[in-house]
Amino acid sequence: MLPKIRFCLKKHLPLEDSPVYALEQKILSEGIVLSDEVLKVDAFLNHQIDPVMMQLIGKEFAARFKDAGITKIITIEASGIAPAIMAGLELGVPVIFARKYQSLTLKDDLYRSKVFSFTKQTESTIAISNKHISSADKALVIDDFLANGQAALGLIDLIHQAKAEVVGVGIVIEKSFQPGRDILLEKGYRVESLARVKSLANGTVEFVRD
Repeated sequence: MLPKIRFCLKKHLPLEDSPVYALEQKILSEGIVLSDEVLKVDAFLNHQIDPVMMQLIGKEFAARFKDAGITKIITIEASGIAPAIMAGLELGVPVIFARKYQSLTLKDDLYRSKVFSFTKQTESTIAISNKHISSADKALVIDDFLANGQAALGLIDLIHQAKAEVVGVGIVIEKSFQPGRDILLEKGYRVESLARVKSLANGTVEFVRD
């Protein structure tokens, strides 16, 4: 009897050959579950960065959004920068990262938005220069995590202030048990999350299987 091979329906490739599978295995082998709501991935994404993994992630985002006419990628410092740059490299477009407003060199002609962090229980102001985005742009938002959707909504707000178009939101790791995805979908945004975590209960990572 021939062995069963699971396939990634999107590209008709064996699941084991897909960037999503590689990312999930990375999470399982190097991620640390700190609680039922917190997943630590600073071994390859949030502190130490695995360039090969980021390249795979960038290629996957580029493949999913290749026909969207993207002219800019928007992310937030700092953990969104690596996957955003790799996607920008694949798509051949510039990457803008929103900065925390304490910057001494970023003062004038800014679009600003407020972002509340549920993990840190703090609110911060993020900003991008209006010199780098215009109403002619079609922007893709990329971030490392999606939980309650606040960071993504803050970036979307910056794009809307520039009267640019939001073509979608790309997320490396989505905590699907939290409301962020549904909030973005209800507002009409396309959401492409590579690893979708269904649960972190009992210290175990369980992924969404559609």
